[in-house]
Amino acid sequence: DLLMLLSGSPEALCHSLSVDVEDWFHVCGAEILPEYRRQSRVVAATRRLLDLLRGQGSRATFFMLGEVADTFPELAPAIVADGHELASHGWSHRLVTALTPAEFRSELERTAAVLRQQTGCTPLGFRAPRWSLDRRKTPWAFEILKELGYRYDSSLTPLAAIGDPNGPRAPHLIKTSQGSICEFPPLVAQSLLGNLPVGGGWGFRAFPYGMIERTLHSCQLAGVPGVLFVHPRELDPDSPRLPLPLLRGFLAYGPRAGSGKRLEKLLVSHTFKPLVELLESCHPVS
Repeated sequence: DLLMLLSGSPEALCHSLSVDVEDWFHVCGAEILPEYRRQSRVVAATRRLLDLLRGQGSRATFFMLGEVADTFPELAPAIVADGHELASHGWSHRLVTALTPAEFRSELERTAAVLRQQTGCTPLGFRAPRWSLDRRKTPWAFEILKELGYRYDSSLTPLAAIGDPNGPRAPHLIKTSQGSICEFPPLVAQSLLGNLPVGGGWGFRAFPYGMIERTLHSCQLAGVPGVLFVHPRELDPDSPRLPLPLLRGFLAYGPRAGSGKRLEKLLVSHTFKPLVELLESCHPVS
C-alpha cells in the first residue's frame, strides 16, 4: 500500500522538513564523556533553526531526544510555541537494534512522559537513531509503537549501508497485529550507483543543490511528499567535533558551512508541513 496525498495537483503538494534534536556529541556508538555535556550547544543551535523557520513561515517536525528535553526543559516548549510538531527520537540515542523490546518500550514511555509534562503534547511520530529499525530484525518495534498510540514512523531508509536499498521510497503502510502504522522514508535520489541520501545528513550537505531540487521535483510529479531531515549541529559549523575516524567524522560533521543557506533556499522554493499534517491528508490506496 502507498499513501498518496490528496493534493489536487502536483503544484499543491507539500513536503516535510524534520529535525533530529540532538547535540553535537550524539553520534551512535561513540562514548559520551562528561566534559562533552558541559559543552552542549543544542539549545543555541536549535533556536537558530527555529529563527530560520520563523523567518520563512515554515513549520517542521522535531524528533526530540528524551535526554535533551529532560536536560533543557525550556527547549520543547519553545518548539511548540512556534507551531511545530514534537515527535520522539527515543531517550538515549542508542540504536534500536541494541535495545531489548522492554528497553525500547521504556525509552518511548520515558520520552513521551517528559514531552507531555513540558508541553502537554503527546508524540505521535517516532524516528530511530541512525535509522535503526528493521522489518526483519526489529518487527517487535512496530508492534510496540502501534500499541503505545504512535501513528507514524520515519526510521526506514532505502539506502544500502544503513537500510534496505530495495525498500519503498514513498510513504507506505506497515502492518502490525493491532493495525497499520504509516512509514515516511527520507528523501533519496535514484542513480546508477543506487539510492543517494540527498534528503539529509552528509548527502544534504555535500551533493549539488540542484540534485536535491530535481529529486523534490520528481516527488512532486509522482504526487508523494519528500521528507528532509537536518540536525541542529548542521547549522552550527563551529561546534566541537568528536575525535572520529575520517569517514565517520565526514558523515557526522562535514561539510557544514553552507547548510543554513541551502536550507533557507529550499524553504523559499517549497512548502513544508509537519509530518503529522501530511498524515492527516493521506489515504491508503492499493
